[in-house]
Amino acid sequence: MARFAALLGFVLASTVLAFPAHESLAGLSREVLDQIIPTLKLAKPPPPPGPLNDTSAKLVNDPAHPWLPLRHGDIRGPCPGLNTLASHGYLPRNGIATPAQIVNAVQEGFNMGNDLAVFVTYAAFLVDGNLVTNLLSIGSKTPLTGPNPPAPAIVGGLDTHAVFEGDASTTRADAFFGDNHSFNETLFQELVSFSNKFGAGNYNLTVGGQFRFQRIQDSIATNPQFSFISPRYFTAYAESVFPTIFFVDGRVANGQLNMDVARGFFQNMSMPAGFFRTNASAGLAAVAAGIGEVFAAHPIEPGANQGAINTFTLDPNSADFSDICKLYTDFVNITVKGLYPNPTGVLLNNLNTNLNFLFQPLANDGCTQVPPFG
Repeated sequence: MARFAALLGFVLASTVLAFPAHESLAGLSREVLDQIIPTLKLAKPPPPPGPLNDTSAKLVNDPAHPWLPLRHGDIRGPCPGLNTLASHGYLPRNGIATPAQIVNAVQEGFNMGNDLAVFVTYAAFLVDGNLVTNLLSIGSKTPLTGPNPPAPAIVGGLDTHAVFEGDASTTRADAFFGDNHSFNETLFQELVSFSNKFGAGNYNLTVGGQFRFQRIQDSIATNPQFSFISPRYFTAYAESVFPTIFFVDGRVANGQLNMDVARGFFQNMSMPAGFFRTNASAGLAAVAAGIGEVFAAHPIEPGANQGAINTFTLDPNSADFSDICKLYTDFVNITVKGLYPNPTGVLLNNLNTNLNFLFQPLANDGCTQVPPFG
């Protein structure tokens, strides 16, 4: 017993010494948290930024935000939008940012509406950020793989599986197959093929509806652990819509994404030369309308495979598109509380503060706020 206690003490000490300020505290035991939190620099979460004053189309690949290649140790993850914003300097180029920096970046770089920017940022932060230091990395500590990595970098991303990163991704493989973070050329070529067939060579919402269905069917047929329930259910459909709004030049803003431009965002983390952000702030309502169009092409309700391929079974307990408030309440009561079952002290205070920020965009949508933890 003494030997076991000594070993446990060594493991805990090693964890504390190695714990980065941007690493998520989610899912850690009370004992480990008690060791780690006193070593961290505490930060009081400031309120999220408000909307932009100027929401017009404007040049965003400008001299103040040039694309630069990755440096050793720069962090990138599975989100092409955040990767691109970091590579152009709208986010810190090392890939570590505060929630406020992310809200500002997606608004300035893509003209994302404030309600959407705040909701997705704080949802991601609550799951994958460090609530004590107020830092979030857009990647994890998984070494970059592939035949031609741009630099000895770090990737991974908003990597709590089945939340933001999840199965049936547009250009990333399912976690079951090992690498769910790196750009997948085979999937991109499928996207090109679908864009040629249904979009006259461009990606649009019509293509999105067909390709979303294809990716779901692929996962059902090949991934025995395929999960397609809330919140991933929502983020997967949003993932089909975002490129038609935020990756299309704002001087055109026709929802038609050129595939060379798409490759720039998805693979190379770069805006095309002379790129203008979208010509109007696009928030929750705009994305919801796009999701409705993608979903209508092939309506698939939430569900999962049951440990074997082709066993997809509907989950009547999952939130779906009929109730946005259930998405919020389940996210707080199931996802967040599952990751932080017994928060105390500064962790509890910062958790409640960030949960309040998460609710703000929904305050006028008829949803009831979940009471504070503790």
